[in-house]
Amino acid sequence: MTLFYSCNQMVYAFKTNEMMVNDLNLGELLKELRGDEGLRDAAKRMNITFSYLAMLERGTDRRTGNSMKPTPETLQRIANAYKCDYIKLIDVAGFSNDPSYNPALKEPFAHNPSLQQWYKSLPHCNEKDGEKIKIIWDVIHEGGDN
Repeated sequence: MTLFYSCNQMVYAFKTNEMMVNDLNLGELLKELRGDEGLRDAAKRMNITFSYLAMLERGTDRRTGNSMKPTPETLQRIANAYKCDYIKLIDVAGFSNDPSYNPALKEPFAHNPSLQQWYKSLPHCNEKDGEKIKIIWDVIHEGGDN
């Protein structure tokens, strides 16, 4: 059975974490999130210009024809203004794998939670265990498997 969602249903689902919104691009989502609110009012709440918000909703810069790439700070302002999840917003914008947008990726071993947990525990190990880990590390590097 195929389910079809209107844009309003997708925005509701986006805001309530009920589904992924892969069917919307950033511009379409921003238009839907803004709803009946005027561009100027929405932009003022985000502390950006209304013309910039219009370009984000359109997806391209009319002057250059280039695709719009809002900064992480701008997306955070938008998320705050529309009371939506920043991580989901960067996902829709296509930036979820970019460490400059996704704070979780700034952590070591971001894509491997068990390795990340182990890495974070290292400062708490005793000196003897640290020495063992270093010996193992040296053996790995001597083997050329780095």
